Amino acid sequence: MKSQQKYPQGFSLECFPPRTAEGSDKLNQVIDELSVLNPEYISVTYGAGGTTQEKTLETVTHIQQNTRFDAVPHLTCIGATKDSIRALLKTYQDLGIKRIVALRGDMPSGMMDPGEFKYAADLVAFIRQETGDQFILEVAAYPETHPQARNCDQGIKHFKHKVDQGADAAITQYFFNADSYFYFIDSCEKAGIDLPIVPGIMPITNYEQLIRFSAMCGAEVPRWLKCRLESFDEDTAGLRAFGQDYVTRLCQRLLDNGAPGLHFYSMNKTQPTLDIVRDLNWRNDNMQL
Repeated sequence: MKSQQKYPQGFSLECFPPRTAEGSDKLNQVIDELSVLNPEYISVTYGAGGTTQEKTLETVTHIQQNTRFDAVPHLTCIGATKDSIRALLKTYQDLGIKRIVALRGDMPSGMMDPGEFKYAADLVAFIRQETGDQFILEVAAYPETHPQARNCDQGIKHFKHKVDQGADAAITQYFFNADSYFYFIDSCEKAGIDLPIVPGIMPITNYEQLIRFSAMCGAEVPRWLKCRLESFDEDTAGLRAFGQDYVTRLCQRLLDNGAPGLHFYSMNKTQPTLDIVRDLNWRNDNMQL
């Protein structure tokens, strides 16, 4: 963890673009309620093949222009063209966006041709070519190995290629085993990868939803944890209390051992993230808790 110790410990949030007016009102309320945490930025996801492109842009624009926080758009390249990416970059430049999360994205159902960009590394290289250092570029990292990698070594090799193309930092897929993160950091150091790798944190609030999400993205829910969560059955309050305690302990261990910050997948909800951060023995000087 040596290379991580030199980076300041920051805090960021992730939301998804709402599809309805009611969802927009709810998200605005969530952002307002989480403002006490003073996140470094709020990132906004982007659907497979750019399926939420319009809503993502609307949400990014609202956050950037109507809140005191920096908005950070996710940008996926599967199915995109260089012209479409170039146009979006221009739009984000005009909005004053400073940071982008550059991702490959999932192949939409029925799509056979990935388009002009095959990998996230291609997108990172293109953004650097088009805009130089105008954007801070974040990329994805997979402590438990990318679902499509043949093995851990291949996963590290592909991650290093993204970094070498011009990534400034990385956010991990969420995980529930801190050792997987520590081992990943050690592997990155041995491969000569030196950039902040921020753990992605998923609050536990719903068993079925967590298992479904984890199966889709390749995140491992340890068998013992799965059994423990399943045992709560319809005791929603009990599950949430246990989940809060477990994820808080996970976050504390990560921070105590040099993680450069935390990135919360807020799922457009206030209380889970707020409760975890309040329970941590860690305070950003700008937090208003």
